[in-house]
Amino acid sequence: MAQFLEFVANHWILSLTWVILLLALIAHRTRTGSRAVGPQEAVMLINRQDGVILDVRDKKEFDSGHIVDAIHIPAAKVAGRISELSKYKSSPVIVVCKIGQHSADTCKTLVEQGFEHVVRMRGGMAEWRAQNLPVTQKS
Repeated sequence: MAQFLEFVANHWILSLTWVILLLALIAHRTRTGSRAVGPQEAVMLINRQDGVILDVRDKKEFDSGHIVDAIHIPAAKVAGRISELSKYKSSPVIVVCKIGQHSADTCKTLVEQGFEHVVRMRGGMAEWRAQNLPVTQKS
């Protein structure tokens, strides 16, 4: 602990920069982040609450394999095609991307449009496949 305090005292600009970056990251995640669920919890939302999967990957990735009955709208086009999802405003919407990093922006867009229960899938399709859950190539 004494070495840590000595490092902070000797490198106070570096330490202050690190703290500011950490706070900025936390603030960004708080503003744009949405609740994340794992694949198992996503399955429970689908089965018990009639949840809907929204796959925001590009067409090539979607065609290579997706969750059964997933709705495919690329992330860049969600705002323009929000009317296609309006019937799901009161249902749980689980947003899925490739590895779980890009779905937060889509979640934010959906919440701003009045969707009540929007979550993102932690780990995305990579985690879904890692857990050997079913994938289909038919659309």
